[in-house]
Amino acid sequence: MKLPIRYILLLTVLLSAGKSFSQTSPYRDSVVQLYGVVMTADSLQGIPSCSVIVEGKGRGTITSYDGVFSIVVLKGDKITFSSIGFKNRSIQIPLDLPENQYSVIQLLVSDTAYLPATILKPRPTREQFERDFVNNKVSDDLYETARKNLNEAQRRVLIASLPADGREAVNYQLRQQASKAYYAGQLPPMNILNPAAWADFIQAWKRGDFKKKN
Repeated sequence: MKLPIRYILLLTVLLSAGKSFSQTSPYRDSVVQLYGVVMTADSLQGIPSCSVIVEGKGRGTITSYDGVFSIVVLKGDKITFSSIGFKNRSIQIPLDLPENQYSVIQLLVSDTAYLPATILKPRPTREQFERDFVNNKVSDDLYETARKNLNEAQRRVLIASLPADGREAVNYQLRQQASKAYYAGQLPPMNILNPAAWADFIQAWKRGDFKKKN
């Protein structure tokens, strides 16, 4: 079956355009294998677990235990090296790189952080603590706040309103699992005839734990 003349001409034009584009495009054969080692600038020791990030591409790698890395990039990409305790450094892959491999030896400078001065004092003796505790003046506002925090009704409201923290939630879950495992294969006991449970219920009723809270 012979192809029409117009299809032959169209294929010829497309092949010619594709060949011309592949010869003139700046992205032709732009994949580069980047490899090297990241070291400290002062002692030339390999930096392990150093991040090697391709900026703007959302990908990267980390160095090995000896500071060695290898990653596929494109010509013109900007590569950033970062590690805790060192200043970040960036390089750019040359656009006119004649080959498809590029090796670097990247040196990172230590990033010194200065912390504020801390003064350490010895612990006071028991006599000093008792003297300072007795002679310490408490303002009326602080005293009133402490009195309210020790109020039994206020503590009940806090217990009923505050959610359980992580430790309380985990302990409750563990108790539930232990109870299920203990009574596995049998019915759990009924507290309807338990005198201790009835005593707790009566005390809670007197305290008003079952009253509706606004």
